[in-house]
Amino acid sequence: MLDRGWARFGFDPAVLGWARHARHAALSRIADPTQQAQWLQCEGTWFVGVDTLPNTPDGALPDGMPLTGQAYAGARQLYGQLPLHPGQVSVIYPGYPKPRKGEGPGAFKYRLNRDAAHVDGLLAIGDDRRRMLKEQHAYILGLPLTDCSADASPLVVWEGSQRIMREAFKSVLEPLPAAEWDSVDLTDVYQAARREVFDRCTRVTVPAKPGEAYLVHRHALHGVAPWAANATAPSEGRMIAYFRPELPAGSRDWLCAP
Repeated sequence: MLDRGWARFGFDPAVLGWARHARHAALSRIADPTQQAQWLQCEGTWFVGVDTLPNTPDGALPDGMPLTGQAYAGARQLYGQLPLHPGQVSVIYPGYPKPRKGEGPGAFKYRLNRDAAHVDGLLAIGDDRRRMLKEQHAYILGLPLTDCSADASPLVVWEGSQRIMREAFKSVLEPLPAAEWDSVDLTDVYQAARREVFDRCTRVTVPAKPGEAYLVHRHALHGVAPWAANATAPSEGRMIAYFRPELPAGSRDWLCAP
């Protein structure tokens, strides 16, 4: 992960058991009309699913099923035993992408042709949608919950992009106190770094099945591929649980390697 910006971990029966329980725990929430009203986007082709999974801070599920496996152990070894938030359950359905509400033609073209490539935690703020660092994640842990074909909107990562993006952010943020980082407009440096990544880095797709897992570097440029014409998935869609624990408030660790 530290070299490429991502790493995939092979099949683990314990991770499969967790994924099966997590899928069951998530389905009722995904079907909730209140949740759908908030998170069903892109004309019904993407359930964003933030804070959907009712897990404990160590990733265990309400029935007691613990979260284990090499990916989670590796993340904790690198970044410490940060408490986990309620997991995001991102669900993609056939036909993705369609335009998201409020998304203009240019933004939709970017979603379609560039996989909506982004760095997590840089949120679009205000009417001008200026990018600011509002969430300082330590890492991204992905845990597939449904068995789909490799072309059913897999994760996309630009290999090595974490180094380019980190240097760009560092050039602006490093001279400043960490307490001010969340109010700094990073839009221009962010967009310039993305263009450099598209020119220099290899785009790779990262399909995975239940029982497998992957880690993505917090600075890596990543997105979601369009749903291929012949892609296959169960009726509940392509479901992946994501954990993105935040670093302690006031620390400067977000800019640091790894």
